[in-house]
Amino acid sequence: MITEHPQPSACLVDIQDYEFMQRRIQILEGIAKGEKEIVESPIQSNEQAKQNMSKWLK
Repeated sequence: MITEHPQPSACLVDIQDYEFMQRRIQILEGIAKGEKEIVESPIQSNEQAKQNMSKWLK
């Protein structure tokens, strides 16, 4: 921990730990985005989803 005027201002972290934390943050952000879309988006049937995806799968 690095302090400035007796307040914490920075923290040194091993690069492996930092990269692990970055990956975890990306995963959690993806989960949060998915949960938000579930709440905000209308629900589609499987057939509707297939039709919507077919334009990208051609």
